[in-house]
Amino acid sequence: MKSDKLTPIGVLGAGSWGTALAIHLAKNNNPVVLWDQDVSNIESMRQHHVNQRYLPNITLPESIAFESELSKLIDIQDLLVVVPSHAFLSLITKINTLWDKKNLRILWATKGFIPDTAAFLSEAAEKTFGPDVPIGAISGPSFAKEVAMGLPTAVTIASTNQVFLDEMQARFHGTSFRVYTAYDLIGVQFGGAVKNVLALAVGMSDGLGYGANARAALITRGLVEMMRLGTKLGAKSETLMGLSGLGDLVLTCTDDQSRNRRMGLKLGQGQAIASIEQEIGQVIEGKQNADLVCMLARLHEVDMPICQIMYDVLFNQLPPREAVNALLLRPSKTEEA
Repeated sequence: MKSDKLTPIGVLGAGSWGTALAIHLAKNNNPVVLWDQDVSNIESMRQHHVNQRYLPNITLPESIAFESELSKLIDIQDLLVVVPSHAFLSLITKINTLWDKKNLRILWATKGFIPDTAAFLSEAAEKTFGPDVPIGAISGPSFAKEVAMGLPTAVTIASTNQVFLDEMQARFHGTSFRVYTAYDLIGVQFGGAVKNVLALAVGMSDGLGYGANARAALITRGLVEMMRLGTKLGAKSETLMGLSGLGDLVLTCTDDQSRNRRMGLKLGQGQAIASIEQEIGQVIEGKQNADLVCMLARLHEVDMPICQIMYDVLFNQLPPREAVNALLLRPSKTEEA
């Protein structure tokens, strides 16, 4: 692909993940405009071509343009939204007021649900933009720093619009960034949200010193929980066993680059929640997602003991050691149950 044949893509959100994707897209010959509402961060990146707060020591391509005024991007058709889930609805509402919907396509790399309602991000996007704006999600086992460094990565892009899906795959697919496509938008979104809750639980077990056996058991039974609720909500089991489900689950549960795993580790070591959040300094999606996943589980009458235990630790002051022991002391059952 040659850059003079490609229209620009706007990346909305200059945290670690948004910046990493902007770097990859630029290196893949896409004209990129990186937007963020943090004016000082945008000005710093424009001047120094480094996101010092989120990706220090990684040089940003000179071809990336930087912008802090959203209205300056209204001529860009393709937008990649990379903000925390709690900010997703507010941002797409602003986009809807500014853009001509005949000249708009939305992809997001945000993982999570809409706060309070536990709605999928796709539901919010469809309600906001209507049926004529192509939408999609990109997800999979991918740490921002490794993508920014050009290390091998594989992800999935999901959309029900074939033209949009093919063109987004072409924008992202490169020698070190393999992109698979799927029509299962629900499945791709669901796996990326639930794995954060499970990573908290696995990290907490490791923080307690419970070892590799317990870690493997929690990941495996966590996948069962993901499959139970996900398929009930309309996700395909094949999707949940793929990159955006099992792949992302394994990555997030086993590597300390994961903020959710790090929070779990510190919980297991006895550190207070507020102190952990301050120390990590970025949004920990699993905390909010624990509440919303349990809300969906209750609504659909699905048993999700690991997610429920994690909710009790985060919101009901259940001590971590008691939480893990409660899981181990659950009544015996068949593995299929």
